Amino acid sequence: MPTTKVKRKFGLLVSNIILIFASLSILLPILWVIRTSLANRLIAYKIPPVWVFKPTFDNYLTIFDKYPFQDYFMNSLIISASASIVALIIGSLAAYSIARFRTGDPWLRLSMLSTQMLPPIALVIPIFLIMNVIKLWDTLPGLILAYLSFNLPYTVWILISFFQSIPVEIEEAAMIEGCSRTQALWKVIVPVALPGLLSAGVFNFILNWNEFLFALILTGRNTRTLPVAIASLWTQQGVNIGAVSAATVVTILPVIVLTYVIQKSLVRNLTFGSIK
Repeated sequence: MPTTKVKRKFGLLVSNIILIFASLSILLPILWVIRTSLANRLIAYKIPPVWVFKPTFDNYLTIFDKYPFQDYFMNSLIISASASIVALIIGSLAAYSIARFRTGDPWLRLSMLSTQMLPPIALVIPIFLIMNVIKLWDTLPGLILAYLSFNLPYTVWILISFFQSIPVEIEEAAMIEGCSRTQALWKVIVPVALPGLLSAGVFNFILNWNEFLFALILTGRNTRTLPVAIASLWTQQGVNIGAVSAATVVTILPVIVLTYVIQKSLVRNLTFGSIK
């Protein structure tokens, strides 16, 4: 008996150590970026690094005064949110149709998955030429359409399994009570599938928020997004590592806040979704 307890404690200790090192491998680079964003130019470049210093917000003032990062932030927010919402609306209807009526199954699923096999560099030039012809280059709607072209199939692919996991009897019971197919979808199926919709929405938003290649090719000075704006801080005169770190923190914060808010909603809807 004591041997069994010792083995359990040893296994728990090893698991905790592995989890701690895995967490540190993710958190330490982020903490280092935050530290650098609060350091002045002398301390930021000093080797060996200085760990104790008086923090300053000059780097944040620089990116908002010298560079219009507030405009880049709004561009990223509008593009990411719009592309995610449209992908969820269209993707949920398509996924529901495939899950319930076997629309195009199984070839449609295979074709949607095949769109993710192409490298982005193979698509960016044709999309650039198309956007240039239809006069949507260097516009927010153009980049939104570009993001939809490769995020929508993946959204449908994710949501199919969520709709298939919902018992058909719930929908049939609603229709027996007098609901139409559309009413049963929006009043019964969507609330139950809300955790899946939120997960797909967050995944879409993060992909759009962090995307760099298409944003670099399809945007100009006034429509560039945060990843492109951060890359523009690397110039021939050198790199202001403090400003780059401050811009990186500004880019990370919305994703952290969104994930924290959605996490609470996910847990609540997983618990009460079927009761609704």
